[in-house]
Amino acid sequence: MTVMYSASTDESTLTAGFVAGDERALEGAYSRWSPLVYTIALRSLADVADAEDVTQKTFVSAWQGRHTFRADRARLPAWLVGIAKNTIADTHEARARRRRLEAELVASITVQGEETHEVDIADRIAIADEISLLEPDAQRVIRLAFFDDLTHSEIADRLGLPLGTVKSHIRRSLHRMRTRLEVTHAAPRP
Repeated sequence: MTVMYSASTDESTLTAGFVAGDERALEGAYSRWSPLVYTIALRSLADVADAEDVTQKTFVSAWQGRHTFRADRARLPAWLVGIAKNTIADTHEARARRRRLEAELVASITVQGEETHEVDIADRIAIADEISLLEPDAQRVIRLAFFDDLTHSEIADRLGLPLGTVKSHIRRSLHRMRTRLEVTHAAPRP
């Protein structure tokens, strides 16, 4: 017997179908509770794209882990909210990590104290060289972020890339550049 899930389907029937792996139940659960998950994510993250990403990750995670759901411990919407809160925390941590990497990169290339103009030029050349070693898409993203001072969303719009791809390019590129610059700056100068 095929069960059709709608807005009027009772929660226990929808939950049973979800746990049993009925994709129509997943669709019904998403339809019913994604606005709740999205609202919680948006309030915490204050970013539409991140809230959308958290909503998607929450339902993917729930679907993949549906065998761990226990109806005697929580209702399905409460379980989904718990997954969403963990995903939101992960997003906040990823943001903090990215900010730390960006700050470390800026700190590693900022001229400190009484350095000469030659050092400033040398640092700029080193950074330009590091950028040139990146993949073409990553180069465009980094240049738009640092030289044109565009936000992640503006870069995504300009290049026609998904926001998550832009963020990944920036995160990976900053990490690679920072690692290579640390090695370069750690080498003794003649």
